[in-house]
Amino acid sequence: MKELSADTLGFIQAHRHDDVRALALQAQKHPSVDIPEAVVQIAGWQVAEKKIPSWAQCEGIRYPFHLSMEQCSSEVTARYKASLAEGETFADLTGGLGVDCSFMARRFRKADYIERQEALCELAVHNFALLGLPQVRVHCADGVGYLRQMEPVDWLYLDPARRDSHGGKTVDIADCEPDIGKLEPLLVEKGKQVMVKLSPMLDIAQAFRALKCISQIHIVAVNNECKELIILLKKPFLHTEPAEKEVTICCEQIVDNLLTTPFAFTLSEERNAVCQYATQVGTYLYEPGAALLKGGAYRLLASRYGVKKLHPNSHLYTSDEQVAFPGRCFRVEAVSGFGKKELKACLQGIGKANLTVRNFPASVAELRKKLKLKEGGDTYFFATTLKDGEKVLVRCIKSNKA
Repeated sequence: MKELSADTLGFIQAHRHDDVRALALQAQKHPSVDIPEAVVQIAGWQVAEKKIPSWAQCEGIRYPFHLSMEQCSSEVTARYKASLAEGETFADLTGGLGVDCSFMARRFRKADYIERQEALCELAVHNFALLGLPQVRVHCADGVGYLRQMEPVDWLYLDPARRDSHGGKTVDIADCEPDIGKLEPLLVEKGKQVMVKLSPMLDIAQAFRALKCISQIHIVAVNNECKELIILLKKPFLHTEPAEKEVTICCEQIVDNLLTTPFAFTLSEERNAVCQYATQVGTYLYEPGAALLKGGAYRLLASRYGVKKLHPNSHLYTSDEQVAFPGRCFRVEAVSGFGKKELKACLQGIGKANLTVRNFPASVAELRKKLKLKEGGDTYFFATTLKDGEKVLVRCIKSNKA
């Protein structure tokens, strides 16, 4: 790793809030400054300030080129993964920038970081020392090769690369590097517990088809956007039931860096849940958080919270008395069909609104054009289908009362 001169370090410190595109053009004005490297460090710090704030606050941390910063975990999701980990020994087979390793390693007496890019390994050695992680040993090696010869550990972590040879993003497990499906038998031999970070776009059913040793699935949403799908693998005991019946799905919703009450369930609980359906929209309308929608606990939500579902495929719920629901809650102001007179009355005086479609035969853009609504404001419209097949437009405002 290249050493930075005092002039370059001073330039980075003085210009860390500046536009890096403008700074890149200033090489002739600052002949004693390594402008290309300074721009990399400033750009990295600017990403870290939002994404990994504790790193940004640690003087001397060095950052890589943009792609590694883009692909690394955020601090809030790294801290969540660390909260699940425990034991004496840990190994991260896909080290990357080392964000996940830096938080998870604190839970273990011994930790190994494995990364095949020498430049990232040099950064890891430098950064881990500044972050106070003497227990982490850095290995410049291929993760799969290291896996084959390593001693078993209590906790094994992988974040497979989800980009193809052309740099495009991939989702399917078989398209990731390494292919976790092929490695699974060896992974559960070498790790008492194996944690794998996968694309939040991956269909959970596909994970069950590809992996046989799933013990838990964690879906992590940050500010109502699914960010990570975390799979825990564990070697099954002999004579156990099929893995699917044992799997717990945990829907974790993080709002403003605070973890809300998690919603955990098994697939059999969802299948057996008694779900009541509404004959009409009540006083309150509920929209599940992104993690819950991804997890698929549609029937169980109605059962656990005493609300009624609008339609088997609408994934919206209603009640006459407000409940503390894991998602957004709205107070219903009006419900309209799509006849001209009904719509006119429902839209009276409203020029802009937030629009959502759930189980409805039109896109948001198409419906917004038809209703002549601009985006924004304090009014919310939900276009959806009721149990009897009727298409309705529900006008609401947010309800903050719990």
